[in-house]
Amino acid sequence: MTAQTIKAEFEGHSGAKLAARLDFPAGEIRAWALFAHCFTCSKDTLAAKRISGELARAGIAVMRFDFTGLGSSDGEFASTNFSSNLEDLRSAAEWLAVHYDAPEILVGHSLGGAAVLAIAGELKSVKAVATIGAPSEASHVIHNFKDHVDEIHTSGEAEVDLGGRTFTIKRQFIDDLNASNLSERISHMKKALLILHAPRDAVVGIDNAAAIFTAARHPKSFVSLDGADHLLTKQADANYVADVIASWVSRYLPAEAPRTEDEAVEDVVVGETGQGRFQVSVQAGPHRFLADEPADVGGSDTGPSPYDLMSAALGACTAMTLRMYVRLKKLDLGLVTVKVSHNKVHAADCLECTDEERASGGKIDRFERIISIDGGTPDALADKIAEIAGKCPVHRTLEHGAKVVTKVR
Repeated sequence: MTAQTIKAEFEGHSGAKLAARLDFPAGEIRAWALFAHCFTCSKDTLAAKRISGELARAGIAVMRFDFTGLGSSDGEFASTNFSSNLEDLRSAAEWLAVHYDAPEILVGHSLGGAAVLAIAGELKSVKAVATIGAPSEASHVIHNFKDHVDEIHTSGEAEVDLGGRTFTIKRQFIDDLNASNLSERISHMKKALLILHAPRDAVVGIDNAAAIFTAARHPKSFVSLDGADHLLTKQADANYVADVIASWVSRYLPAEAPRTEDEAVEDVVVGETGQGRFQVSVQAGPHRFLADEPADVGGSDTGPSPYDLMSAALGACTAMTLRMYVRLKKLDLGLVTVKVSHNKVHAADCLECTDEERASGGKIDRFERIISIDGGTPDALADKIAEIAGKCPVHRTLEHGAKVVTKVR
C-alpha cells in the first residue's frame, strides 16, 4: 500500500537528468527496491505502478525510473544501449543509497529483467531479484526490429516503429546487445531469484525463462503467468504479479519487529496513493490494505469501498459478539457467517423504522444483516442470536450515531 508517491530526479550515465518516482509505504520501511521497466517503456506502465504499490503495501519502498531518453527522462535514446542501461541502474542504486538506503531488492520487466540480472551480482546490498517476462540474453530484444537489421548494419542506423512510437536504433546498440553474456552473470549472481513468465508470451518466449532458471543457482523459483500477455496489460495479471513478488520477497527480509505497548498504533491512518482517482492506503496498527471505489463510479476496484468496510465492520463485530456469548454460555454452536448489504432507502419505505424516522423524509442508510450458522441454526436460539447481534458495539454505533470531530493541520 503506497502511503505517498513523490517525484525525484538523479543524474544518469551520460549526465542527463533521469525522472523517478518513489513509492513509500504507510508505516516503517522494511527495505528499498529498485524497479527497471521494459524496452522502450516507462516507469508509469500499469505493471510498474501496481508492483510498486503492492510492494509498498508490504512495507517495501520502491524507486522506479525512466532510462535515458525514455518517458520523462532527458537524453537521447539513440545514444543508449544495454550497457548504458546498466550504468543508469548503477546510478539509481547509488543515488538511492546516498539519499535513502541501498536497494535490497531488484525487480525487472522484460529487458529491464535482463538488466537487473546483469547487475545484481555487483550490488552487495541486493538480497533478492525478481524478473517478469525477461529474455535470457539481452540480444533477444533485436527481434523487435529484425526487419531493419540489415539497414542498420549498412547505414549505421534506422528509424524503427516500436509500439506506435518511432525510435532511432544505431549499429552500436545492436553490437552492444550481442556482446553481452547474461548467462554467465546469472550463474555468478548469488542472489535469491524469482522468475515470472507467461507460457504463451508472444514477445519473449517461455524458453527464455527455462534458460534463466537453468543458469541460476539456488535459491530460485519459477511462477507461471498463465493467460497473461508480455506487458501485463490486464490489471488482474499485474495485480497477481505484484502480490506474488511482495509475498515471495518477504522471505528474504527481516520480519517486521513487533510493536511494544508504547509503540502501538491506536489510530487508523488513511492516505491517497496517487494511483487512480480514489485509491487510498489504510494502516490499522500492523495491518495494511487498499481501499478504492468500484470501476463503475470511476475507481480502480483495487480494494473494498468505504461502505464495504463499514459493512465488514458490522459483520465482523456481529460474529465476534455472538462467539463471545456462546463461549460464555458454553453453547454448542457452529461457525457463524454474517452477510451484510447496504442501501440508501426512502425513510417512508423503511418498514423497520419508527414512525418518527419515517416521517423525517429523505433517504436513510439501511444495513441488512443475515446470520447463518454452520450445521443450521437451532430454533430455540434464533431469537436469542438476533438479540445478541443487536448488542454488537458497531451495531449500536450505527443505530445511535456518533460525533465526528475534524481538525485540519
